[in-house]
Formats: sequence, C-alpha cells, structure tokens
Amino acid sequence: MVNTERYSAIAQQLAESNVTLVAVSKMKPAADIQSLYDLGQRDFGENYVQELVDKQAQLPTDIRWHFIGHLQTNKVKHIAPFVHLVHGVDSQRLLAELSRQAVKAGRVIDVLLQVHIAQEETKFGLDEEELVAALDTAPALPGVAVLGLMGMASFSENKEQVRGEFRRLKQLRDAHADRAGSGLPILSMGMSDDHVIAIEEGSTMVRVGSLLFGRR
Repeated sequence: MVNTERYSAIAQQLAESNVTLVAVSKMKPAADIQSLYDLGQRDFGENYVQELVDKQAQLPTDIRWHFIGHLQTNKVKHIAPFVHLVHGVDSQRLLAELSRQAVKAGRVIDVLLQVHIAQEETKFGLDEEELVAALDTAPALPGVAVLGLMGMASFSENKEQVRGEFRRLKQLRDAHADRAGSGLPILSMGMSDDHVIAIEEGSTMVRVGSLLFGRR
C-alpha cells in the first residue's frame, strides 16, 4: 500500500535538494503507481522488461520510465521505443545494442554507465578501466547519450563503508566527466536504506521503493 504522507515528505525534501526521485515500482500493481502519479510523481523505476512493458501500456503516457535492473541485450528491443533512462549499462556490448535499437526506433536513449563500487561480487558493473573504454566508445554510437553513472553500495550496516563507496563513484564521475559531451550530470546512487548518505555524497538521483510502496 502506498504511503502517501511519506511520499510527500520525501518528494518535497528531494525537490529542495534538486535530487530526482525515481519511485521503484517493481512487483507493485499499476494502481499503486497511479496513486503516486496522481500526487505528481512522474519518474518510476522497473527491474523486469515484461513487467515494464505491461505497465507502460496501462498507465499515463507522460510517465518517465527508468529501467534499473540488469538488462539483457536480447530484451532491449522491447523497451527501446519508450524507455526514458536505462540505469544499468554494464558492458560495451549492451551499449552497442542500445544504440542499434535506438536507431531502429528513431530516437535517442539516455543511459547511465553502471560502475561496480560495492564489495559484494554479486553486484554488476564496470571497473574503472572498462568505464573509460565505454566513455571513449560512446560518442561513436548513434542513438545513445551517456548522461552519468550509477552505482549500488554494499548491503552493509557499516555506514562509513557505504559512504566511501558513494564517494568513490562521485570521484570517478568527476575524474572522467570530460570524456563525455554531457559532462555526466547524473549520479544515480542511493536507495531506500541509504539514500540520505548518497545525497550527502553528491547523488543527483535516488531510487526509492520500499519507503513508498512498503516491503515486497
């Protein structure tokens, strides 16, 4: 069930900080998304391609859909015509497929490069060398615009560790911003449990689900 009071408080706080709130609506019904839409929320994040495609067909056309999960290359074609921002580009192969499908769809797809900043090996993402290679390759690819970086911190109670990982992502963005024509303005980092720390370390976009929709 949507916590409208909490949403309003978080949305106001983030707006004052110029941080974009992406409401993570995976595994939640379209009615819950509509409830937040009616309160003014427009950015929603989904992890699964088929679920995103189904919801996009049911809900208002001005919703900005963010794909925040691990995207397989063979699924890109399904979301290429409408996705607003792809957060988890973790390989040059995926970047190239997004370019190909964007050209077919006659549009430009905005993307973020996912960097591995956590200590867990299970997290996806590029290392610094791979990040540099992707940034150097991207300008030659039509149909994609690299607007920033995304990273997920370790699932840890150690707040200083989490803070350090977010700080590392910002340092990488600052160090390599000149490689991208956009200047990499977006830093997508921080979720329900750690978004406050992420904002303190420079996040411009947070992905919040359970605080708004309840635990899954």
